[in-house]
Order: sequence, then structure tokens, then C-alpha cells
Amino acid sequence: MTKRPSDGELKAALDDVLFRCPRTARVARDPVGIVRRFRLPAEQEVVGLLASTFAFGNVTTILQKVEDALARVGAPLLGRIDALGLPGLITTFEGFRHRLFVGEDVARLLHGARRVQREAGSLGAAFAAELAASAGEREGESGPDLQRALAAFVARIRQAGGLVNGGKRRGPAHMLPDVLRGSGAKRLLLYLRWMVRAEDGVDLGLWPVPASALVIPVDTHIQKLAQNLGLTRRTDTSWRTATEITARLRRFDPADPVKYDFSLCHLGMVQQCPSRRDAKACEGCGVRPICRHWRAR
Repeated sequence: MTKRPSDGELKAALDDVLFRCPRTARVARDPVGIVRRFRLPAEQEVVGLLASTFAFGNVTTILQKVEDALARVGAPLLGRIDALGLPGLITTFEGFRHRLFVGEDVARLLHGARRVQREAGSLGAAFAAELAASAGEREGESGPDLQRALAAFVARIRQAGGLVNGGKRRGPAHMLPDVLRGSGAKRLLLYLRWMVRAEDGVDLGLWPVPASALVIPVDTHIQKLAQNLGLTRRTDTSWRTATEITARLRRFDPADPVKYDFSLCHLGMVQQCPSRRDAKACEGCGVRPICRHWRAR
């Protein structure tokens, strides 16, 4: 049986991947690159919610759909959302579709997010309040509960926008998922990473929330890499898998456990990380020396 890499080996490999990641080039091909084009924090957090919500499937399509949505609203973004109101936004997004979402779903997301933003002063303030309120809610435990805070934050935006689950379509439920059902909530956790982690050319550091509270967003790329590196034995992308991977990463940097996410995710996409030893596919991979498929047996 292959021996798991030590913490020292893992940290060295992860730090090397972080150091070598061509961030500028990768940001240009990442939805966060669109968010970073906006200068006002209030705009960035609304665009960030939209872009992260769309972030599943082919990246080229994701970028095109975010650009299309923003072009439909026009500039200045927040002023246009306010002026259009929900009826105007629904008309603006007629004929729009992205995967499971139709135009009305997007209109209600933007309307709800903007209402919460105005009521709380910012979406960051709204989330921080939910995080503070979650502290001590779990019996026998103390400290904030990110999962419950995120669920409450999502529910607030849903209610404000009238984004109601039910019916024959899956779009409204998929747009802002119920994290208490065990979903990995990859897109919501991605949004939190963008908003919370300190400005580093990728993430924006807008929200008054400690990076130590974050959980890594887990998609198929991160799950497969994490499994190959011995960060988890789990084979799904659930909340349990995300928290298990984060717990291991927290041993390397308790204050910022998800700092490796961007570089690892792009490594996974570039390498198309396989489920077995593959000399061609694994060529040039920065974590190959400690991958379970390549370590001495």
C-alpha cells in the first residue's frame, strides 16, 4: 500500500505549486477576473455573487454568460439594478439561459442581492452578522458555524428576491443551494474565498470575516487532487469532504487554510488529473512526486 506523504512533504509541494502558479494569466481565464474589473466594493460583491453562481461547466461558456448578463444590465451596474427593479430586470433577462438557469432566476438573484446589500450596508456586513449569530448554536460547541451562517445568508437573498424553490424547474434551487443538506456548495464557498481572503491579485479581501473560517471549495478537480495527495479518502464533493480537506490544510496555515485553492484548482484543470498513473497526463505536474500514483509502493 502506498505510504501517505508527510506534512512536511505536502506543505513543500503545495507551497511550490502556489509559488509557480502564473496568477495573472490564470485570473484572465477565471470568473474572478471579471469581478476584478470593477472598482467599487459594492459592485465587486454583487458581480462576484453572479460570477460564482454561474461557475460550473465549461469555463469559456461561464465567462461568456457572465459578460452577457452584465451587458444586459448595463452601467452603472448598481444604479441600473435599482432603476430597473424586479419587473424591469425580468424583462431585461428575457431569453437568457445558462445551464439550469433562465432569465428570471438571474433577475431575482440580482434584485435579492441588491436589496440585502442596501439593507445591511453591504453583502459582507450581512454575511458577517449571520456568522456572528451562528456562534454557539451547535449544542456543546462554541465558535461560528460557517455552514449555518451561509445557509442563513442564502435564505435572506432568496427571500429578498423571491427566488423560491419548488415547481418543475431545478434552476431556482440550484442557483443558491441549501448547504444544510450536505451539498459541498462549491460555488458559494468560492464566492466567500473571493470576498474574504486578503487581496493577493486573485481574491479581494472585502469582507470583515477571518480567512481562518473559510472552507475550501471542492469540485471534481480539487477532490481528485486531494485524494491523490492523501488529503482525504472521500470520493465525493460533499460538505464533509470539503471540511475534511480544509482540516488537513489548516495544519499548514491555520490563519489561511484555503490559500492553495486557486493554484490547485488551476493545476487540476490544466493537468486533467487522472485517476490512475498516466505518464503522459501527469507530465510536468507539480505534485507528482507526492501523488499516491507515483510514490514508491
